[in-house]
Amino acid sequence: MFSLGSRLLCKPSTVYNSCHRRSFSTHSGSFVTDHRKGAKIGEVVLTTKHGYDLLLDPLFHKGTGYPIEERERLGVRGLVPPCVFPTKEALKMQMKRVMTRFFQCESPLQKYSYISGLQDRNEVLFYRCLIEFIEEIAPIIYTPTVGLACQSYSNIFRRPRGMYFSANDRGCMHAMVYNWPSDDVEIIVVTDGSRILGLGDLGVNGMGIPVGKLALYSAGAGIHPSRTLPIMLDVGTNNPELLNDSIYLGLAQPRLTGAAYDEVVDEFIQAVKERWPKALIQFEDFSNENASRLLHKYRHQILCFNDDIQGTGCVALAGIFNALRLAGHKNYKKALCEQNFVICGAGSAGLGVASQICYAMVQAGLSEEEALRRFWLVDAKGLLGAERQQFTPLQSKWIRRDFKDGLSIEEVVKMSKATALIGLTGVGGLWDESTIRQLGTNCVRPIVFPLSNPTSKAECTAVQAYEWTDGRAIVASGSPFVQHEHNGKVLIPGQANNMYTYPSLGLGSILSQAKMVSDGMLYAASCALSEYMTDDRIEAGRIFPRVREIRKVTEHVTAAILRQTLKEGINQSAIPIFDEDLRRLVHNRMWIPDYGTLVRVDSIPSRS
Repeated sequence: MFSLGSRLLCKPSTVYNSCHRRSFSTHSGSFVTDHRKGAKIGEVVLTTKHGYDLLLDPLFHKGTGYPIEERERLGVRGLVPPCVFPTKEALKMQMKRVMTRFFQCESPLQKYSYISGLQDRNEVLFYRCLIEFIEEIAPIIYTPTVGLACQSYSNIFRRPRGMYFSANDRGCMHAMVYNWPSDDVEIIVVTDGSRILGLGDLGVNGMGIPVGKLALYSAGAGIHPSRTLPIMLDVGTNNPELLNDSIYLGLAQPRLTGAAYDEVVDEFIQAVKERWPKALIQFEDFSNENASRLLHKYRHQILCFNDDIQGTGCVALAGIFNALRLAGHKNYKKALCEQNFVICGAGSAGLGVASQICYAMVQAGLSEEEALRRFWLVDAKGLLGAERQQFTPLQSKWIRRDFKDGLSIEEVVKMSKATALIGLTGVGGLWDESTIRQLGTNCVRPIVFPLSNPTSKAECTAVQAYEWTDGRAIVASGSPFVQHEHNGKVLIPGQANNMYTYPSLGLGSILSQAKMVSDGMLYAASCALSEYMTDDRIEAGRIFPRVREIRKVTEHVTAAILRQTLKEGINQSAIPIFDEDLRRLVHNRMWIPDYGTLVRVDSIPSRS
């Protein structure tokens, strides 16, 4: 059994939605917006929908939450069960019923199907449950369970969410974007399904990633779900299992490459830019050959970032800062410059982490040349060393000309006197006992970050890292591991969850209307996430916050990002200069899901 108890929000503000003209409320006010203007109307929700049509819209559907007078007014009396809960108790009672059923589901995939079904029926209830039970639900709608869901996507598909643009839609995308009913889209998460978590090419089945990411945007940053848009860019798949799957929902053809691929991506980008010129685009789970290239191509053209590259780097750097604090370094930014990093995985994510740590070293006083000497990058062929013939332009500056090419991970850890080992390979169990023990001989508190997702792809487990270093390792992983007791001491592995920064990068970019997501904004996010953790919590062994603190974390990190846009002069919206006003701006912008009072009208009035 479980109890909602104090986990309920004390007095959530009311949510305001309208037909096609999407609406929302914040802590400070209630608004209805349409495709032309917003209209402040008080504490009611105007809608043009009626009867069964109303029940089919998940933003309006309340299930048994409609008061009797609303059932009469909206023509839904008799279309929902007759039980009527008191208005203030309806959402609480529904949440209890939902979570009881959720915890009864026997497998993570069953939980995913159940909670996704709720999202399709009743978004207010879904997001209220997600916020209140985020530690239980986030691992289901996102890593690690979302990986299983994506692998089974064609089998568990129920109804479409978001938009799908395919290679067959070339020449039509500028018209297709107008099929989406809202003009007011603030955040788009797009993937081409080519590198889903550590699972590889899942094609159109990777749509679960943008859907899950955006659900966490709404839960973590309070961005109203009607202002988010998940998008799948289907350019084919090279996965033979999908190509031979008769029920595969995407294009059963080889992936486009080269100029043909770029043409599809560019048409999509230009269509989105025309339809939603202020929207932030988050690139998600693109393959190594395209991820960094697309980011560098579009970074100065549109407001965008790549979470696998930049978001992962942000969170990893914050974790490194706090690991150094836990190791006893008071001046942890200076201590960063004295660490030696072996990074396994020289693709887009590995290079992103390396770049973010290197940037921090430069901010702490090193030259870039000095900072680069603190890194050893290893790929499937071993160390990127002196004799390496094949490498990408982005890998070139990371090649160690003073070390032999192709050295094994253990050899590199030993020869470099590494103090930190970071994994972004997607190869489960890559690090063996001898490698971790060697790391443990190099320093008192070795840093071990197996960041690959999902759990099965982690380079080692937290238990292995602890046991192979006699409990001295400081561990953070991509997917969560449980705490471990070693010699009577409870050790708490951190989860380097991108959710700690990407909602803030999104919200900060929206509020500031930043010209771009700058390196300074990324560094500010890392520093703010690190500083959020007090010394007492660090001393207790925690290097990352609890997931249930996500809204407080987002407020703190977003405020830091806004300050950075002011510092760099890249904000295009007015931003308060005082911290208290900054925090109030962020806090007031966060949507809290609750049922509004619905009133049917013939048309939605616009603001005068």
